[in-house]
Amino acid sequence: MVRARDVSYAYAPLPADEQPRPRPLRLHYDVDSLDNRDPWFIEQVVRVVDRLMRPYHRSEIAGLDNVPHGAALLVGNHNGGSMTIDSFLFGAALYRARGLDALPHILTHDFALRLPFLHQVFSKVGCVRASRDNARRIFDAGHKVLVYPGGSEESMRPFRERNKIRFHGHRGYVRIALQHGVPIVPLVAQGSHSIFVVIHDGKWLARMLGVDRLWRVKTWPLVVSLPWGFTPFPPPLYLPLPAKIRMEVLPPIAFDASGPEAARDEGYVKQCARVVETRMQEALERLARR
Repeated sequence: MVRARDVSYAYAPLPADEQPRPRPLRLHYDVDSLDNRDPWFIEQVVRVVDRLMRPYHRSEIAGLDNVPHGAALLVGNHNGGSMTIDSFLFGAALYRARGLDALPHILTHDFALRLPFLHQVFSKVGCVRASRDNARRIFDAGHKVLVYPGGSEESMRPFRERNKIRFHGHRGYVRIALQHGVPIVPLVAQGSHSIFVVIHDGKWLARMLGVDRLWRVKTWPLVVSLPWGFTPFPPPLYLPLPAKIRMEVLPPIAFDASGPEAARDEGYVKQCARVVETRMQEALERLARR
């Protein structure tokens, strides 16, 4: 059995006189810009994660050595609604182990990027609007991308499905990786969908309210969270329950064929997606058994 372990921090921080300075906070950021990332702000976020979130969730992260240098597509299972606690835990661990240049840009849904407060935080840590063009620009710059193919449907899946990979047939991530010839690096998190309780995903309610057309949000769940209690809508912010979170970065997956022609082969794309999602499901079940 692969046992998760705490990260061994090897990255040496910059000397005090070389530390980045804070940038002025803006009310609005260009959600397609790759220049919003603020090194000073990221350092402060990492400190908060290390002091509060990491011990609170007793987080364990294995496999950071599997994150390659250069361009790559990290693919994660999406948990916890808009709070996405596991993204912060993973980012902080990778930052401490490998430094700022190792951090991926996160392709993020418009809805989450435009919420007040979350807009400022997500923009300054390197989130950009989810689009193929933004992915291409990041790869061309030699950087990494983190995507959550399951989107809101997975992040708001019912509590009983917390240990299930639910990408709902979304395979655009495979096409992007094949198109640009970059490896896929699965990132699996277990426990982070227990920080609140989704009773029902409310897909029918999203259709009835029209939010699936207005904001491209396919769920409007019934949720129990702190301090709000029962809410018939997804709470943007809440107090996470103290669930233990285990994460594992799996070895990179490189497929035999790549390029535009491979990305257009629907049968081949399905086969590649099946390989990725099967490995992620096996890892999630293994972490859950612990």
